[in-house]
Amino acid sequence: MEVVPNKDPQLKTTKPPKSMSPWAMARRKFMKNKLAMISLIYLIILAILSFLAPYITTVDISRVNIGQMKLPPSSEHWFGTDTSGRDVFVRLLYGGRVSLFVGISCTMIILFLGVIVGAIAGFFGGIVDSMLMRFTDFVLNFPFLVFVIVLNAILFGKVGGVGVLIGVISLLGWGGVARLVRSKILSEKENEYVLAATSIGGRPNKVIMKHLLPNVLTTVIVQATILFANMIVAESALSYLGFGVPQEVPSWGNMLSASQQPEVLQDMPWIWVPPAVILVFTILAINFIGEGVKDAFNPKSFR
Repeated sequence: MEVVPNKDPQLKTTKPPKSMSPWAMARRKFMKNKLAMISLIYLIILAILSFLAPYITTVDISRVNIGQMKLPPSSEHWFGTDTSGRDVFVRLLYGGRVSLFVGISCTMIILFLGVIVGAIAGFFGGIVDSMLMRFTDFVLNFPFLVFVIVLNAILFGKVGGVGVLIGVISLLGWGGVARLVRSKILSEKENEYVLAATSIGGRPNKVIMKHLLPNVLTTVIVQATILFANMIVAESALSYLGFGVPQEVPSWGNMLSASQQPEVLQDMPWIWVPPAVILVFTILAINFIGEGVKDAFNPKSFR
């Protein structure tokens, strides 16, 4: 008996759609967050303009021009000039290079140190955990800004430069990340897949790298956005007080330090308003991105 194949398109079987991975679902939800996407685009454009500043303009940012001091905005100087006759818009671009570079560098170093210490302490426990956490408490007990000012003032004359500021901030800022990662590792290592990997003789470094860290990565990513914003604020605050980036190096904090003069603050807003506005917008953008990432990786969003 010959079997006639079914040619009815309505009865044609279709393959079930592939289930999306949590990362794909998180990316899709993040892209639907308009505020987070606008903030991300703003941050990307700002970073591109800042890091390409030497190719966008050839103005000497360190040259003092007495004949053009304190000029208001014009077609020649879009944001006017500062108290030394330097173009505010150009310094704003160069200042973004320094502020963003300090923020990114400090965030990466802090995450690296914090994740290593937290992962080792949480996985091994016992005396290793106790020793590492006591050392972490020792670091956290220092008043952050005060100790950064003291260390930077001591080392600045001997080493100097932006690298000293990055190193000092990073060495004093990893404690919170270490505690967060440790708490996540302590809860994750009790799961069956970790116990199984350990029972079959998996080496600690492989268990941590292959099984534990991928499952705490979302928390680390969210923490990275918070850290990035905090590090930019820390650099600006220290530079504003005169203990951050050297005064000859433009940064948003150094540009804001000019507002300490009452004359500038009252009568020359073009000198300090642009760095203040772009600093506020940048911090807001990073926070919106962080909230978008946090919401995207929320387990309830996968249902």
